[in-house]
Amino acid sequence: MSDKRRQYDNQLYCHFVTFSCHGRRRLLDEDQPKKILLGQLNSQLQDRSATCVGFVVMPDHMHAVIRFSETGQLSRFIQHWKRLSSHAIRKWYREGNSAYFQNSEVPDRIWTPKYYSFEIYSEAKLSGKLEYMHRNPVRAGLVQKCAVWKWSSARWYLEKRTVGVPISWVA
Repeated sequence: MSDKRRQYDNQLYCHFVTFSCHGRRRLLDEDQPKKILLGQLNSQLQDRSATCVGFVVMPDHMHAVIRFSETGQLSRFIQHWKRLSSHAIRKWYREGNSAYFQNSEVPDRIWTPKYYSFEIYSEAKLSGKLEYMHRNPVRAGLVQKCAVWKWSSARWYLEKRTVGVPISWVA
């Protein structure tokens, strides 16, 4: 019996996706790596005719809810997003912005190889996942209110403020 979680991408679900920094290092503490990650998200959304329903960038991981206009897109979307963002983030760090890559014992890897995806079938489950995701910075003690965290779609939902990524609620 396999212990791998099966990924479903044969219907037009919203996909709640999570991936982490390799070794749970806090490679997303600085603003520039977060900007790079969200910039690549924007690029992949446009390239794949996808929409972002919500996101949050944490110091050591990323959550996003993505919806595609056609099936079979999730794996390629995540693969390209992680690959392109890792190249740019690694380059930024190597240009003198951190000691992370100066230690030869530290792997030269940004992301863990895998990602976790949860297919969302109902509006109630979608609301629950968005609330869970948006409360992440509060639970981690980074802010006291969800809308204060700059690296989340919570401001769009709670205050209708721009968040750097086009957000599209799907009912």
